[in-house]
Amino acid sequence: MDRSNLSENGSGREKDLTTHERAAADDEDLLWQNFRNPTTVEEFCGNWLALLCRKINGIAAGIVLLGAPKGGPPYAPVAVWPNKRFDSKHLAEVAERALTERRGLSIKRSGPDGSARYDIAYPLQIAGQIYGIVALDADSRPQEALRQIMRQHQWGSGWMGALFHWRQLAGISAPHDRLQTVVSILSTLVSNKTSHAAAVELVTELATRFSCDRVSIGFVKRGSIEVKALSHSAQFGADTNLVRALSIAMDEALDQQISIVIPAPNSKGSITAQHAALANRSGNGAICSVPLSGPTETVGVITFERTEKQPFDQETVRLFESLSALVGPILELQRRDDRWLFRKAMDAIAAQVRALVGPRHVAMKLTVFVTVTLLLFLTLAKGNYRVSAKAVIEPASRQAVVAAYNGYVNTSSLRAGDLVRKNQMLAQLDDRELKLERSKWQSQQEQTQRQYYEALGTRNAAQVQVLTAQIAQAKAQVALIEEEIKRTRVTAPMDGVIVTGDLSQALGAPVERGQVLFELAPLDSYRIILQVDERQIGDVVVGQHGRLVLAGFAGHPLNFSVRRLTPVSISGEGRNFFRVEAGLENVADGLRPGMEGVAKIEVDRRRLIWIWTHEFVDWLRLKTWSWLP
Repeated sequence: MDRSNLSENGSGREKDLTTHERAAADDEDLLWQNFRNPTTVEEFCGNWLALLCRKINGIAAGIVLLGAPKGGPPYAPVAVWPNKRFDSKHLAEVAERALTERRGLSIKRSGPDGSARYDIAYPLQIAGQIYGIVALDADSRPQEALRQIMRQHQWGSGWMGALFHWRQLAGISAPHDRLQTVVSILSTLVSNKTSHAAAVELVTELATRFSCDRVSIGFVKRGSIEVKALSHSAQFGADTNLVRALSIAMDEALDQQISIVIPAPNSKGSITAQHAALANRSGNGAICSVPLSGPTETVGVITFERTEKQPFDQETVRLFESLSALVGPILELQRRDDRWLFRKAMDAIAAQVRALVGPRHVAMKLTVFVTVTLLLFLTLAKGNYRVSAKAVIEPASRQAVVAAYNGYVNTSSLRAGDLVRKNQMLAQLDDRELKLERSKWQSQQEQTQRQYYEALGTRNAAQVQVLTAQIAQAKAQVALIEEEIKRTRVTAPMDGVIVTGDLSQALGAPVERGQVLFELAPLDSYRIILQVDERQIGDVVVGQHGRLVLAGFAGHPLNFSVRRLTPVSISGEGRNFFRVEAGLENVADGLRPGMEGVAKIEVDRRRLIWIWTHEFVDWLRLKTWSWLP
């Protein structure tokens, strides 16, 4: 072979090498392009693994396994290099071991041709959690070169961390966008004062936001739907063919209580005939009707219309259903607030009647039944009408014990409330002055008698007559003083109880003739004083009977009869009372004057409802009379 042939062969090999390098560069550019704009996770991981294996020399194969920590889906391969037909069993083993030990590993093994090879695995950790494993099949090399592969492996895993963060952000952003959409739509409702304006603005906002040709809303009225608002239309004719078709289509969704979507291949079993008719009439091939959920029941339907080229997907339908669950109660509340007051009252009554005759609300039915039964009983049944009054026991009579003369209290041990017997000493007055006065008149009597005998001896008739008169005067004075001395002993004139009087605290105090020292009342003769309210005095007459319960004898009622009505009223506790006297028909042992209790006078039998309400009715009549001009 000459030089020329060698030269030609050398230039051919250089040309082939340049072509191969150019093809490899083109493949790597394609990988980078696909890596920058992936459509799926598998595509991202496959491009990343291919670039990683290309950057590291001596790599025969690689695999990426992804999963979820803490009981999530098991780790499964999502990318294999150079192709899926490669036997990656040995790489799965080193990956499982690296997952268990939670660290990078390199394991030496023998290849098919007997040469030494290394299986290298590195876990993909983010915030302490392992989300995947990358395993590589490398040829034999020094330990320093293996460590270099591990560093490159660790460096390249940062892209996988970016993948996981991107997936998390994508999962968060979608609900955030939906929430922002819902909040924005709800703000259009609360900013309106009337339900019609809120409905019009709502459907217009929905049509704009979801690229709908028309959005309409209707509310339930007498069991069917009445269209109330159309998007971008403040007013519309209720009798037009389109509005009637809309109403019938909404009735179809209302009757089935489900969301109806056409075309919708996943909604088998639903009836969509009226929606298909609406699509033919309106020219919009994609229609979605969603029932509006109210506080307790479905209150209306929202219908969305698009062209056939923009069908409604499942995600959009779920968003519509979420919106209907939120805006339904708000629209129903606004619609109820816009009613006239009379209409509100009638609707409230109708709702209560429906609840009363319907299959539910057992507690309400039971309450109404008990209330009606009680009212009928109170209206028809009769009871004893009695006038209640405060009562106090007073003695039928009182006897005063007075001082017989001017003097001073010497002794006294009895007081009010003590029982005494007839002729029992109540008090003793000081009698020393009376005894001195008696001695004076006795000595004067004796002196006059001596003078009388002397005049009689001298037969002085005139003097005898004068002295005889003086002796009679002295005897009368002594007798008078004797009687007054007897009266210093104050005694009880009868058996009874001391009502008033207590001289034990006034020993030595002066008393005057005729001064009342004690008052006594008999033990077997009492009367009852009733304080009857002026509003009930007209029902009380002499001769009526009643019963008295005293605070000291709560278990022993006493019978009495009315004997006298006094025409004089007394004031107390902010009311006027009349004094009514009654006599006891049975006297119990232990009664004492001053005992208090409650008495009830039997008037007659009247209806129970009148007995319990007549006081309020009388008060209302009086107030009405006072307010009238």
